[in-house]
This record gives sequence, C-alpha cells and structure tokens, in this order.
Amino acid sequence: MIIILDFGSQYTQLIARRIREFNVYCEIHPYNVEIKTFDFKTVKGIIFSGGPDSVYEKNSPKIDFSILNYFLENKIPILGICYGMQLISYVLKGRVEKSKIHEYGLAKIKQTKKNILFSNIPKESVVWMSHGDTIVNLPEGFYTTAKTENNLIAAAENFKKNIYILQFHPEVKHTEYGVEILKNFVFKICKEFPNWKMENFISKSIDEIKTKVGNKPVICAISGGVDSSVASTLVYKAVGENLHCIFVDNGLLRYKEREKVEKIFRPIFGKNLYIVDAEKIFLSKLIGVLDPEKKRKIIGKTFIKVFEQQAKKIEHKIGKRIEFLVQGTLYPDVIESVSVKGPSKTIKTHHNVGGLPKRLKFKLVEPLKFLFKDEVRKLGEELGLPKEILLRHPFPGPGLAVRIIGEVTKKRTELLKKADKIIEQEIIKDGFYEKVWQCFGVLLPIKTVGIMGDKRTYENVLAIRCVESQDAMTADWVKLPYELLSKLSNRIINEVRGINRVVYDISSKPPATIEWE
Repeated sequence: MIIILDFGSQYTQLIARRIREFNVYCEIHPYNVEIKTFDFKTVKGIIFSGGPDSVYEKNSPKIDFSILNYFLENKIPILGICYGMQLISYVLKGRVEKSKIHEYGLAKIKQTKKNILFSNIPKESVVWMSHGDTIVNLPEGFYTTAKTENNLIAAAENFKKNIYILQFHPEVKHTEYGVEILKNFVFKICKEFPNWKMENFISKSIDEIKTKVGNKPVICAISGGVDSSVASTLVYKAVGENLHCIFVDNGLLRYKEREKVEKIFRPIFGKNLYIVDAEKIFLSKLIGVLDPEKKRKIIGKTFIKVFEQQAKKIEHKIGKRIEFLVQGTLYPDVIESVSVKGPSKTIKTHHNVGGLPKRLKFKLVEPLKFLFKDEVRKLGEELGLPKEILLRHPFPGPGLAVRIIGEVTKKRTELLKKADKIIEQEIIKDGFYEKVWQCFGVLLPIKTVGIMGDKRTYENVLAIRCVESQDAMTADWVKLPYELLSKLSNRIINEVRGINRVVYDISSKPPATIEWE
C-alpha cells in the first residue's frame, strides 16, 4: 500500500482518490501517527500532503529527522507535495522563506533535468499552485528538476535517497499531467501493482464487521439514499438477520420519500424494517432556530434520541441489548467535519459526524467511512443494488432543514417539497438527472413583490442549485438550457402557491459549497 501523511490539506483525500483510481490501496494517517503502526513489508511509498501552515511557524505540524530517517532506512520512496515539500526541505536543513512572489492557481513550469517523476511528460506544462512560501536553498544532495516562470523551484529530488518533492498539487484536475506524475511515483518509483479492487474491499469489510459485531444485533440508519442503502446491504452480508433497519421520517425528506423507502426495502428486510414517524418532534425542536450549525446539531442529537428510543423497543422485542449503530458516513463528510485523519480545517458539521452527542449509547459501524461517492456506487453495483437507488442524487443528512434558509416550519417544508418534486421531474424528463451530481431547490428567507392574475403578490423566492462533480469536494454549476430553466420557473411559480420568483445559483465549489447551509 501507499501511506499518505496528512498535514491538513483539503486536497489530501484527492491524493487518496487518485491512487485508488490506479487500483492501488492507500491509507491516510495523521502526520504524527506512531510509525510502529505500519508493517513496512507492505508499505511501498510515503506521501507527505500539503497543508495551510508555514514550516517556520512555532505550532505548525512537523516531524523530526529521526522519523524521516526511519522511512529512508526502510528504503521507502517519499513524495512531498506543497507543505510536504517545504517540510522535508526544512527537516533536512534546506532553507524555506516567505515568498516575495505568491503563486496561486495555474502556473507554467519547465523541467530543468530529466527524471523518473516526469517520465513521458512534456518539458513544459501547466500545474496548480497554492503556496506563500518557497524553498530558497535545497537540502544537501537535492537538485532542481523543474522551475516556474518566476524562476522558483517547482520540483526537486534526491535520487539516491529516493525523495521527490513538488511545490504544486498533482492531485487536482487543474494540473495538466498530475495523474501521470502520481502514476510515475506509484508504479515506476514505488514499484506498486494495480491489484486493489472493490471486491477486495467487500471481503475485507465483511470480515471486519463480523469481527467487530460478532453475533450481536445491529441497528442501521436507513434513508433510501445511496449511502445508507449500500451500507445496510454490506452490513447485511456480514450479520444477516441480526441487522435491524430503522427509517426515521423527520418531516424534512424529499417528496413521498417514506413511501419509496418502504416499497424498496420492505421486501429486503421484512419485519426488520421499522418506520418511525418523528416529524412533530423534529419540527418542534427547530422552532426559532436560524443558525445552520445549530440546525445540524439539533437534528443530529434528535436523530440519535429517536434511534435510542426505537432501539429500546427492538431490544424488548428480541430480548437482547443492541450495541451497534450503522451509518452511511462517507469520506468527504468526515474530511469536512472533523480532523479524523489529520489537522484539516473544519468547513461545516455533518449531522452524522460532528452532530453526534459526546456520550453515544451505540458503537458506530461505518463501513463506507473512507470511500468517495463514486466508489460507493461501484460498491453498490458489486453488491447487486438496482440503478434506481445507486443513481439517486445525494441528499444532506439534515434534509430540507439546510435547504430552508432561516426558520424551518411545516409550511415552508411543504413548499420546498413541492418545488423540489417539480425540479426532479423536469430534469429527468430532459435527460439531465444522470448527467449531473445534484439538482435541488433552496427556499430563501426573503419575499418579493410579484403580479399574478392582475393582483399584487408578496411571496417566497426559490433558488435552484444544479452542479456537476465527481466526489463533492469540488463542483461546478451546470449550464442548463434556457428552455429547461424556463419550464422549471413557470411550473414552480404556477403550481406551488407561495413562491412567486425563481433564481438560478451559478456559484462553483470552491469558493461556495454545494449546499447553502
């Protein structure tokens, strides 16, 4: 496998994603992980990620020479990216300074010396830079392999020690030959083999779940979305009828979601599927709450309480205590919520990660925790799930609560459900549903003047958000045809009483996020 040490970059997970696309297994660990954690007979390479800090800052994440030397003694190739490059230089007595010329975004580089890392790559290419510091003097034994147009060091290496360092980010799609560079490191330098596939992940996960759970009963949070569907199916493979699936109708779901879930999953789980009507509980807890983080945490805590109550009923029914709770948490959820594998900056709390109470009464089983959405869909295919489930658009854990900007009420929820149903119907009809990542409505906390039937109206505004993405870490807005936008606007305004204006969100991620809250 390849080990990635995380120094806090938001791009760390993209490094892992790229390597997995090569069918090579990799793991992400915090920069300060105990090196005894690893069996160096199986580790073929180490990657130091980027990060937001400067190496000369007092509290910036660092490793000492003894750890770096340990990797070298075990003859493991090392690749340093951005902060990782600067840290390696710093530890090996190179000189890193604040750059007089900041390089952010696209930049041209030119190779200055032939090297393995740039094998079969043109001498000049475009890369993605994001740094404020630069290496002024390389450590002893290193030589420059590429420079920028500003004459700054873009890449360097110590061939004898098998250390390769890059100032740019090869893992992002903006770097022209980034994939080729990573492939050269993984296959030509680390001598890895492309033998990690989804079926390996399934068998490994089933074994891990069996070991963790044994013959004890398990509760699964099921929603009808891709994540919980795949997670529940995978856990079912491991524990069979010991799995009890609970669907909580919190009143914040898509139009007629409850009916769809029961239709799909009742034949699979039978009497072990429990439907809980909790709409009144959730809506009462959200009265007067405007802050999105408070909404998420309230929903998360209420969600767990409802589960605990249902769990007691199931325990009474089966005569056994339930210890385990399955969740369909994905890697982007974890990365954006908490520093689970390193010091990456928190963007927002996801209800099934940061919103959990400190004293959780269940032990978590999260078999998808380090998979990306497209990997989860591949996993679902391997498990035999139908396309109608696997191709569903992602839906936020807190549901419509984070698509209703401002206070969440029964009336506003019903407005958004009706509008959202129309959006889904029209993009399916025009063949866009399977082409885009997500398309949904957002109810804004403002009203505007309109005219309907020669009368003045003062009603709500709905924003439509439609994005394309691979893994939700980055996203771009979709250029929907004007005819489709016109149909969406006309149908929503004519059919949803209470909305008199529709706008279209043309923001990309970053700097915006996909969801508005």
